[in-house]
Amino acid sequence: MFSAIDSFSGFSVDDLQAACTFYSTALGLAVEDEGDMGIRITLPSGAEVFVYAKADHAPASFTILNFVVDDIDAAVDALNAAGVVTKIYSDAELPTDAKGIARPNNPEWGPDIAWFRDPAGNVLSVIQA
Repeated sequence: MFSAIDSFSGFSVDDLQAACTFYSTALGLAVEDEGDMGIRITLPSGAEVFVYAKADHAPASFTILNFVVDDIDAAVDALNAAGVVTKIYSDAELPTDAKGIARPNNPEWGPDIAWFRDPAGNVLSVIQA
């Protein structure tokens, strides 16, 4: 039987320095340099994500990280103030307000959520608790 002693997720970027700056400065996360291998990001839960450079990186077209927040409007305002664009989908793709927040009025559709991209184009989100 398979028996792991630990686990972590990972994803690629095209520029490690840009990723390091974005995740540490714009998102305020702890980032540890792993030398030529990549960087390790500590998430608010304490979980870690390994980020590595890939020469032929293609941005994830799906959400790779979701950040749960108490106040989505305040979180989006803080992201926008840090230069992060949260309106990445056109209203034809997904109805969002001027801030880029999808506010489904039906609980079956999920909570309020806003998506944004890291410098490598990977999709991230903030989601209302």
